Amino acid sequence: MQVEYKEDQWGNGKWVWDELTAHNEVRLSRVFFFDRRDLLNPPTPPQDPSGHAYRFQLGIFNGGYLEIPATILDIKNDVHIDRAVKVSRATFAAERNVSIFGRLSALLDHSNPIAIGGTRPNAIPQDVFEELIKKFPNSRELDRYADARVYTILSEFLDGMKDARGRYDSYLNKKSKALPGSAKLDLSALEKLEIEKYILIRDLISDALATKKDLSENEWQKLMLQFLLLLFPKYIMVLENIPISDYYSDPTKKTERYIDIGLLDANGNLDVIEVKKPFDDKILRHSKYRDNSIPTTELSGSIMQAEKYLFHLSKWGVQGEKALNTRYAAKLPAGMEIRISNPKAIIIVGRDQIGGTKMTRSQLLDFEVIKRKYANMMDIITYDDLLRRLNHTIAALGG
Repeated sequence: MQVEYKEDQWGNGKWVWDELTAHNEVRLSRVFFFDRRDLLNPPTPPQDPSGHAYRFQLGIFNGGYLEIPATILDIKNDVHIDRAVKVSRATFAAERNVSIFGRLSALLDHSNPIAIGGTRPNAIPQDVFEELIKKFPNSRELDRYADARVYTILSEFLDGMKDARGRYDSYLNKKSKALPGSAKLDLSALEKLEIEKYILIRDLISDALATKKDLSENEWQKLMLQFLLLLFPKYIMVLENIPISDYYSDPTKKTERYIDIGLLDANGNLDVIEVKKPFDDKILRHSKYRDNSIPTTELSGSIMQAEKYLFHLSKWGVQGEKALNTRYAAKLPAGMEIRISNPKAIIIVGRDQIGGTKMTRSQLLDFEVIKRKYANMMDIITYDDLLRRLNHTIAALGG
């Protein structure tokens, strides 16, 4: 298969020939990298190279696939595209000449060929690849992303956050007036304060899901930390970067590992919480296994990570309790000790969406089956679950 480059709008294609003769290579559309050997029809004197239509060898067909060398796209993986896939410039370059396969290759930790369509093992299905191309951000989305990034950095100083701050200040003011020196407890006033609290949390999380998707996972965790004790009122303290000892991964030595976030309840029992970024399509895979939806790598990895944390905590036992109590002695309330007794985990991950649409009843059922499988040791919660719980709480309180 060939790629043809004709003269540009100013009628000058000579620069292509100049690049090839001077450097033996040329870059087209910031995506294709051809050297002189890939040129199939070099201009010959007295032919004018300015108006020449340059044809380059993109790849060859082999076994029903168009095979494109990695060097042509300046990536580490060869690309194999099934003959049934319609190939155009849009297959390789998104808006502003962003390399689609360049982004994909950068996310892979191997140099195996990237297969699109067809029946080869581990090939990306044609419809999934076409959906990927459609969802690549256009210029307007890129501009909005830039705006969102600026908003994230400057949100503390912008008017957009004033309503939330005002509501929070109002909540604190009402609370301080309702409690001190009251001869008679006004339960209706407390209920109103509770409603205001949960409305505030819901609105702030909704705003973050809409405007702060560009945060790193570490930044997202810090954002959610301020809500955890309000979302899960059984806990009274958040502990960060908790060291645990792993004696099992390598029996010849002790390995130090770290839990990003832990939660302590009022009795000192330690549980683990994993807070992931709220990406779509991180719960169930697009493809099914025997008509059943199965968890994504992201969800399976999060579950496995939480299980390992619980395993190492439980095996650490009394020795671990002593180490943690020594480390956090200054932070613990007087008389409280950290206890490791059948620890549980909470995983907050993803959205209830697949391919940009809400899960079907069948998919929700499969997700519920997955959650119940681990219910004895962990609670798997999506960000949509959090918002639903908050809405139900607000409604139950009369809000």
